[in-house]
Amino acid sequence: MSGSALDGLPGAYPLLAAVTALARRPAMEWRASPLARALAAWPRPEGLAADPHDLRPADAEAGRRILAGGFRLGGESLAPGPRGDPWGSPSPSRRFAELLHGFGWLKDLTVLGDAGSWEGLRLTLAWARLFGRWNGFAWSGEVLERRVFNVACAIRALTAPASEAEADQIAADLARQARTLLSAPEGPVRAAERATAAAVAGAALGGPGGEQLLDRALGRLVRALPQTVTPDGGHATRSPRAALELFFDLTTLDGALVQRGIAAPDEMMRALDRLAATVRFFTLADGALASFQGGAEASASYVAAARAQDELGERATPAARNGYHRLGAAALQVIVDGAEPAAGAWSVDACAQPLAMAVFAAGKPLVVNSGWSAAAHAPQALRLVDAASTAAVGEAACGAPLSGFAAQVLGHRLRDAAGGVEAQRQEEPGAMLLELSHDGWVRRFGLRHERRLHLDRASGELRGEDRLTPLRARAARDGRRFVPFTVRFHLHPLVSALIARDRKSVLLKVEGDETGWWLRNDAAEVRLDASTQLHDGEVRHGQQIVLRGQARLDAGARIRWKIGAAHSLSEAERVDVVEAAS
Repeated sequence: MSGSALDGLPGAYPLLAAVTALARRPAMEWRASPLARALAAWPRPEGLAADPHDLRPADAEAGRRILAGGFRLGGESLAPGPRGDPWGSPSPSRRFAELLHGFGWLKDLTVLGDAGSWEGLRLTLAWARLFGRWNGFAWSGEVLERRVFNVACAIRALTAPASEAEADQIAADLARQARTLLSAPEGPVRAAERATAAAVAGAALGGPGGEQLLDRALGRLVRALPQTVTPDGGHATRSPRAALELFFDLTTLDGALVQRGIAAPDEMMRALDRLAATVRFFTLADGALASFQGGAEASASYVAAARAQDELGERATPAARNGYHRLGAAALQVIVDGAEPAAGAWSVDACAQPLAMAVFAAGKPLVVNSGWSAAAHAPQALRLVDAASTAAVGEAACGAPLSGFAAQVLGHRLRDAAGGVEAQRQEEPGAMLLELSHDGWVRRFGLRHERRLHLDRASGELRGEDRLTPLRARAARDGRRFVPFTVRFHLHPLVSALIARDRKSVLLKVEGDETGWWLRNDAAEVRLDASTQLHDGEVRHGQQIVLRGQARLDAGARIRWKIGAAHSLSEAERVDVVEAAS
């Protein structure tokens, strides 16, 4: 039975998938055995070949901090001291340990020249002494994948100051880790990323050992890419950040293949073209990357390093991509999630937040979502509907992550996520109209959520309507005929909000921007509540506007709202506000 069919079974799919995952554990134990380690060590590479270049920007200041004896990864710190040993010290968190063992910090060192290369060599050899044979954490999943990629990109700088014996050891260790990575029986999720990392290692290593590794990895990559990159260029997880990171990795591999005089597979070049358009689509007015579906935000400088490889630039920015839609006019820019979240194993980082939207005003974030990502190890509650700028009914959720035994085996995949998501787009000379709907509330309440967004090109005003439409007359499970609902607008932490005296309008001010924005509405109640968002993996607190109403289960309800610039209002309206409790 296919994964998509199993997802429709409330209890069967998690149980069957868990049994399947448990069946893979003997293979994991085999990889830790002495015989498996010995087999993965041959054939040994003979020197170096290509010099792969990771296009992600290096942070020289972070490199100098490491030289001074301090690591700061994911917002947390460890200070083993100058020439200290971070491997023997307890990490402040699992996320920190993943980043440390993933070796992403190597490029921050090697960019400093000889001093950074010497320190990188010392730390790499120290890691090998403790973890080079095998370790369940350090040789697992994405940690191993990122270390293979990062060491391959830094290996020429690492081996430059090394002795011949040390250089041979680093090359042999990299080859064994890359072969182990390819043998991981972990299914299609991250298969393309694993194959890309192993291929970069194969391109970097010389001799038959490197060539065989490269051929094997490219074969895996060609088979994995059609499952990972959708025909319209999105990542199968529907995460913008996942698409950006895969674009970085494939671009690095493409450059290494050029150095080797090897033609890249056609499937890889198609994926690169598609992913470039996706990164272009999700790049915001301020140059940063939009955050949806478990993808952490990315800074403008980080995104610019990828966009520099995009020859088309802004000339071919699509209006829709991977189930998302863009609207833009005057100073407002809107991105809306108009499709179902990923299913099955692809949903382990997905968010159950149907029709979530983000609004950017004058190039700055105004309305956002939780920004949840697995890398931050944040509460799973930030993946639920209340943590997004969309509508929610009662205290219910439109899907939730697995928990308990199933989550321990399968990860926190989504269950019961909203289905029946539809989107229709119309464009006219003076306006853009987007109509969306989903059936996430039908099973429990018999209500369909419909969201209508109209962006006026001339005035730059965004008008919205969130409607609950009954599909069948019914009472709630507790016999109620009415059910409360909310429409939430989570504000960026740098945005402050004031409720006007009419209790129907909210004045929004972006820090450092003299222009204000009004959010007007016809809700029965308007409140300001606390909000939580993740930025660079760190929790930041802000406000959210909560519009409340009551929906009759046999008649539905609606809330209308609009966002417009405050300078279009009279001076009396500008000052006629009172601060509300947050």
